[in-house]
Amino acid sequence: MRKIIPIILAGGTGSRLWPLSRESYPKQFLNLTDDENYSLIQKTYKRIENIENITNPIIICNEEHRFIVGDQMNRINTKPLSIILEPEGRNTAPAIAVASLKALQEYKDPILLILSSDHEIRNVPEFTKSIKNSIKIAEEGKLVIFGIIPTYPSTGYGYIKSSNKENQNKYITSNVEKFIEKPDLKTAQKLFQDKHYTWNSGMFVFKASSILNELKVFAPEIIKNCEKCLIKSLKDLDFLRLDKKSFTNCPNISIDYAVFEKTKKAFVLPLNCGWNDIGTWESLWKISRKDSEGNAIKGKVLVKDTKNSLIRSEEKLVVSIGLDNIIIIETKDAVLVADKNKSQKVKDIVNSLNEKGLIEGRQHKIVFRPWGYYLSIEKDSTWQIKKIEVNPGASLSLQMHKYRSEHWIVVKGKAMVEVDKKEYFLSKNESTYIPLGSKHRLSNPGITPLILLEVQSGDYLGEDDIVRFADNYGRN
Repeated sequence: MRKIIPIILAGGTGSRLWPLSRESYPKQFLNLTDDENYSLIQKTYKRIENIENITNPIIICNEEHRFIVGDQMNRINTKPLSIILEPEGRNTAPAIAVASLKALQEYKDPILLILSSDHEIRNVPEFTKSIKNSIKIAEEGKLVIFGIIPTYPSTGYGYIKSSNKENQNKYITSNVEKFIEKPDLKTAQKLFQDKHYTWNSGMFVFKASSILNELKVFAPEIIKNCEKCLIKSLKDLDFLRLDKKSFTNCPNISIDYAVFEKTKKAFVLPLNCGWNDIGTWESLWKISRKDSEGNAIKGKVLVKDTKNSLIRSEEKLVVSIGLDNIIIIETKDAVLVADKNKSQKVKDIVNSLNEKGLIEGRQHKIVFRPWGYYLSIEKDSTWQIKKIEVNPGASLSLQMHKYRSEHWIVVKGKAMVEVDKKEYFLSKNESTYIPLGSKHRLSNPGITPLILLEVQSGDYLGEDDIVRFADNYGRN
């Protein structure tokens, strides 16, 4: 039987879920739902991993998130066939083209299951049953897109018009006629009443050869550049770095418009599986468990006379009195308070923050690294305090700073420290001083996480004040 390769698209930033989701650590890597066992990207693969003939995934993400992807896949004991790093987002058509070409290097004309990394699906058995039926259709050379049967007149999703009315009780496909961008409410109400329309899920199934043949006909420039890009791409540890020039020469276009609206081989398969793309705080509220007053609450939250609201606390106590239909999201460095019906506008706020150069728009206080993470606790112009957690067996790079000295205090675990070729160990409540200009490295030789406090002091405290001499993760 033909192999089935999941292609997981993980390049989004999820800005409508700010301040929890940010460019440095977007929603696909977060545990957003009531099921706290896995992040969204982990659940994307876990829900299909037992389908017959399924392989490990090919994941496409941006360079900044490569170590997060690697770590999260490792935590579910999955080694991707490839983690492809986009030098720049060019929408889904170039990403799918590159992944399809890569898939042909792995197996002989496999079936590709294109999945977004940030969807929630409640009825997994129905979803897998639909996938199995779509594979039979894809074997015939057809291109399948899953159309979600609408449950309300959404203005947050795009729509697909099919040639036949959808039938949610049968796995019957019909030809794609056209795609419609996110409509206004009046248009959405008309589309909701018309059974020719389904929501665009952004999930596809087709043979690698089928999609590549259609791309050659309708988007030859994409194929030409992606073929060149793959030849010039570089292997970097577990990652494949795409050649920037070739990839960015691709048109910035979705696979919907590049192929599916033009080809006669595109078919819609209706899907009714409790799907949600968790695109806004309102959509997360809809799928969350609620109390008797319709409140979805997480963290240190106390409510009184509050209804139909989503309230999440990451750290501080949040108290709500006399509110209705409100979103309150508290994080270490930002708090969002919004009308639930206007949660789509959060993206506009993020754009404003970025235009003003405010770091909170893009960056969390927690910054993840391949060896663990650090949290900025307090800072001034000439000093900064960080909490650093190093994973078992991991090491920071052998490095030097030109503008700052550091003081390390171990609060949990055991540290191995190298300073100017001298090595020694530190245990809980022990500390050491790293002079400015000293060549140094921090490692965790233990089997439990190492946690320490770092006090930096100097004229400049930027993260770019690092001169690396050796690094286990291939960073310069």
